[in-house]
Amino acid sequence: MDSVESELNEPILQSKTELEPAVISSALEDVLSNTQLSHFRRLQSATWVELKTLFRLAAPAVVVYLLNNVTSMSTQIFCGHLGNLQLAAVSLGNNGIQIFAYGLMLGMGSAVETLCGQAYGAHKYDMLGIYLQRSMILLMSTGVLVMFIYIFSKPLLLLLGESTSIASAAAIFVYGLIPQIFAYAANFPIQKFLQAQSIVAPSSYISAATLVVHILLSWVVIYELGWGLLGAALVLSFSWWIIVVAQFVYILMSDRCKHTWRGFSWQAFSGLWEFLKLSTASAIMLCLETWYYQILVLIAGLLPNAEIELDALSICMTISGWVYMISVGFNAAASVRVSNELGAGHPKSASFSVVIVTLSSLVIALICAILVLGLRNVMSYAFTSGTTVSDAVSELSPFLAVSIILNGIQPVLSGVAVGCGWQAFVAYVNVGCYYVVGIPVGAVLGFKFDLGAKGIWSGMIGGTFIQTLILLWITFRTDWNKEVESAQKRLDKWDESIEKEPLSNN
Repeated sequence: MDSVESELNEPILQSKTELEPAVISSALEDVLSNTQLSHFRRLQSATWVELKTLFRLAAPAVVVYLLNNVTSMSTQIFCGHLGNLQLAAVSLGNNGIQIFAYGLMLGMGSAVETLCGQAYGAHKYDMLGIYLQRSMILLMSTGVLVMFIYIFSKPLLLLLGESTSIASAAAIFVYGLIPQIFAYAANFPIQKFLQAQSIVAPSSYISAATLVVHILLSWVVIYELGWGLLGAALVLSFSWWIIVVAQFVYILMSDRCKHTWRGFSWQAFSGLWEFLKLSTASAIMLCLETWYYQILVLIAGLLPNAEIELDALSICMTISGWVYMISVGFNAAASVRVSNELGAGHPKSASFSVVIVTLSSLVIALICAILVLGLRNVMSYAFTSGTTVSDAVSELSPFLAVSIILNGIQPVLSGVAVGCGWQAFVAYVNVGCYYVVGIPVGAVLGFKFDLGAKGIWSGMIGGTFIQTLILLWITFRTDWNKEVESAQKRLDKWDESIEKEPLSNN
């Protein structure tokens, strides 16, 4: 293990070079292929190498997703202290409408994660900037269509059976989130572009600074100026644009991106149809995952005593979403590690990375689930002072704990799928498990058997459990040598599409 550490010392100290991921990948592959070491010694050394690599990726990624989620959560907390109606409106706006755009843009942006990750592992650096620009073009165009859902959010919510008072208040909040749609369209491709190069820490610093600005602006706008729900939403949109602009400035200024960002190019407009197909598969896969638990909130709005049920569920979903961001950070790390290793032609390293990242995320999820159960009687007071809502949250805490444990595994496996380019297959799995099993069973338990939110959530947990088992079975039966071949074919195909249309840069 000491020899392995010495091999890594120099690359780690030179972390600002573009060669760091490839050097680390070679070290891990060498350890796994070293037959002179005993099996235990080889496993021990490889685990240490991978954990260091993984957490240098996952830790900043977790921070980024947590801070971005806390930014939205802080808006919900501010509005929640205005009253139960405002809390329900923001919860419905965030978890019912805004999450639609979030899931769609995150999903479509994941095409960048697959292609950039594999291209970077294969040292085809000039392709990354083209992929980034193609993705932004497609996502911005999609954002124009999504905007109409925001504009007509009130009649849509009424059509879904939400009360007039909650739908009207939620619509006001959603109107202020329209600029956020296009911030998402720019942010996720940029974020995946950076992550593919193992550049994660700068995004965490940007998100931390933005959170401070967001909290101060929200306090002034909501409480001092009295702009209410619309003002809160506009501040949230503005904060997301701060993140986008700051990250893009970093790309322009940093030496770490000088080989992967060569400026704007007309080549970004070539090959859009093929890129759209991969982006669509990615969007379907991740949208089905992102929307799944949010549908729980929408269905809960149809229950008797909807305001209390909705408040309790939204608090649980917010906490679940906060913990989920940890798994999403590991999801990003898994995607980067797997795609880089496949692009570099290292099947053993890709397989080993999957095991380590899955176990690491699961352990953290177990710890978070225990904390949720221990704090079940007090955690709701961060959102509202009502004892009725607090009691309802306490009753739902066991369901929340189980969901957290499952979410410690499932997002990581989705990250592996993105790294390999399995988005289309996983989309079919998600449709069956989530929308054929989970939601219908939950609706029957919640309404037919009068179990309310507990019944709805039970059905959805069942769907997630089945999906997790399928992904585990598929992942650990994977032939990683074939995945390396598939990655190379994919890169050759995309590389040829660029070479065939040698358009000049701006």
